[in-house]
Amino acid sequence: MSNVIVLNLWQFGAIYLLLLLVLAIMKKCKINQTKLLVIGSIRMTLQLILAGLVLTYIFKNPHPIFVLLYLTAMMAMSVHTVLSRNKGINRNFQIIVALSLILTGLFVILFFILGVVGVSFFNPQYTIPISGMIMGNAMTGVSLGLKTFHENLKTQKPKIDTLLNMGATPKSILLPFVNKSLETALLPTLNSMLGMGIISLPGMMTGQILSGTLPTTAILYQIAIMIAITSVVCLAVFCSLYLGYRTLYNAKNQMLL
Repeated sequence: MSNVIVLNLWQFGAIYLLLLLVLAIMKKCKINQTKLLVIGSIRMTLQLILAGLVLTYIFKNPHPIFVLLYLTAMMAMSVHTVLSRNKGINRNFQIIVALSLILTGLFVILFFILGVVGVSFFNPQYTIPISGMIMGNAMTGVSLGLKTFHENLKTQKPKIDTLLNMGATPKSILLPFVNKSLETALLPTLNSMLGMGIISLPGMMTGQILSGTLPTTAILYQIAIMIAITSVVCLAVFCSLYLGYRTLYNAKNQMLL
């Protein structure tokens, strides 16, 4: 298979013309998010360019400390992003969310790198990009689960108060909210699995094919990473919510909302 075509600056810059179409549609529909689109595009570009430079250096100078530092930064940013989007939860709940995200992410990463791929954990070519996919999806799943849980509690506050007055325990009241939030968090990942391969070719598989990898090899990697992503989203959201909701009431079964 031929090598990947390297884009020059003019070819790369052409893609930004599509953003003008998006801006035009947003303006016509009076969607007041044009500033967010522009800032998001600029931030994405700068962050990815910086990441590319850092990864180029790491790949040329592989060392375990670089892999550990990159993973630490990745996990710290994941936790920060999740907590910054869900400021309405208490301190203990935040700690549980942070630990759930880090530990489940690390568990799935280690299992994938060591058990499935079978290479050294400190191999940056495999560990860093695979960790990015796993932690990125875990972060999105936990954010969605927490957002759904928090918003449902707020909208159902009168119902919760009524059930408490009728003698229902906080656990019996909160568990349905937890289950519903876990289901909501899993749906995007499950839906993407349904159409994968026929409706869409996922990013990892496309990247490998473009780089010259045989499609059959790319398919095996994509199936494996999708199962890993589904697992980490389920584990991270489950641990965050099923352990975190217990911080919303005390030993006397009094709600702390």
